[in-house]
Amino acid sequence: MKIGPKFKIAKRLGAPIFEKTQSQKFELSLARSANQRRGKRPGQASDYKRQLIEKQKLRFTYGISEKQLRRYHDDAVEKSNQPVAVMMERLESRLDNVIYKMGLAKTRRLARQIASHGHICVNGKKMTIPSHKVKVGDVLSIREGSRQTGLFIDLKEKHETAGLPAWVTFDVKKMEGEMKALPIYNPAETLFDPEQVMEFYSR
Repeated sequence: MKIGPKFKIAKRLGAPIFEKTQSQKFELSLARSANQRRGKRPGQASDYKRQLIEKQKLRFTYGISEKQLRRYHDDAVEKSNQPVAVMMERLESRLDNVIYKMGLAKTRRLARQIASHGHICVNGKKMTIPSHKVKVGDVLSIREGSRQTGLFIDLKEKHETAGLPAWVTFDVKKMEGEMKALPIYNPAETLFDPEQVMEFYSR
């Protein structure tokens, strides 16, 4: 998915949704914008606008298209009476996100490239679809032919297992990891409100 100028998009949405905007410079820029608006008459944001902003935050966080997000939403609503949890579980179970959560890439964007270029095997088979749904018990391994590439050659020295969520593991010696459990949505760890996203599509 092609994305425009990240700094401008993040500033418009009011959240550091891209890795390059997770900096003190961006926070200062947001603070300056807030100070400039203080002297002006505040406008009342409509429900639609708030929901649209939250939807865009979610989309850009995971790097997915409008069509993909709509499909995740519709599927969650159809299959569960707790659609927020189901939608977030599905997003977190994407192959590119699991690669990112295992600490094999510093950004989801890089994780998506790693997946699409065939560097990862799922249960021993090469997988090139970033949106592939990883299931509990699935083993992800770095493909033998990719282990000496620049992406992974120093992984043993740089990989940090301490920061991994409880639902995934990664053994840097074996160059493989496992999805041990279903992802659990924690609102405190996100920069968007999925409830608002649900409201947007329910209009």
